[in-house]
Amino acid sequence: MDNHILWARKHDELVHAIERLGFPGELGDMVAKQLGSPKAMDRMLAYLYNVKPHSDELIVDEMLAICSDVERWKAKKEVEEANARYNEFLYYGLGGDGE
Repeated sequence: MDNHILWARKHDELVHAIERLGFPGELGDMVAKQLGSPKAMDRMLAYLYNVKPHSDELIVDEMLAICSDVERWKAKKEVEEANARYNEFLYYGLGGDGE
C-alpha cells in the first residue's frame, strides 16, 4: 500500500478515535502530524483504545513519549551505522578492497 494512503488512513483513524473520546478533531490532527508515521500512530491508537484517557494532557503526554521513543530509536540506528562503518574501516583500511 502506498505510504501516503496508509498515512492518511491512520491519520483519519487517530482523529476519529480522539473525537470518540470527546476531544476536538483538531487535537487528533495535531497529534497525527506530530507523530508523523503510521507505526507511531498505531502506538497512539493502542494507547487510546486501551487507556481511554480522560484529559487532553494525557494524550499529549503519550504523544511526546512516543516521539521521544522514536527519536531514541533513530539515534540508536545512526550510532549502529556509524559503528558498522568504523568496523569496516578497521577491518579493510582505507582501500576497502580487502587487500
